[in-house]
Amino acid sequence: MAEIVRSHDWPVDVHPLPPLLHNAPHLIASEVEALLVTLRPAYATVAIAYADCGTYGELDAVCERHGVRRLAGLHCYDVLGGPDRMRAMFEQQPGTYVLTDFLVRSFRRTVVQELGLDRYPELREDYFGHYTRVVWLAQEPDTELRALAVDAASLIGLPLTEVDVGLGGLDRSMRELLQV
Repeated sequence: MAEIVRSHDWPVDVHPLPPLLHNAPHLIASEVEALLVTLRPAYATVAIAYADCGTYGELDAVCERHGVRRLAGLHCYDVLGGPDRMRAMFEQQPGTYVLTDFLVRSFRRTVVQELGLDRYPELREDYFGHYTRVVWLAQEPDTELRALAVDAASLIGLPLTEVDVGLGGLDRSMRELLQV
């Protein structure tokens, strides 16, 4: 996100929240609201660079209360891969587990450690037993990320499919959000 802002030289400050909030989506709306309350006095315009991300409309309620906009979509996968492509992917193979570049880089921390799979590998079947494949929405694929994606898929025992989505979806979504 910050990379796209810099590449366009947009006059935007990015204030990230902890990425592990995605492991507890019920906390996202309240964390966004707390940050929003602190930022509003300092900025004429504030926008939320989150899709719904599992808040089931709670984030939309925050946006409505504060008169701000958020990224369109149910989750970051819609932003990166496009909602039509993601819908088709899930309809074709409902047991699809999706990775982004961030998740590929942080998989051992955000998934393996956070779910306790490093300590209790027998939980793998409980967490991933109904999945049939891993799809990596590769924004900026390279040899290192590809190796990490293969490692992530092998850690949960599933085949990997790489879908090169680039940064175009995020760029378009940011343009729409910022109305530039």
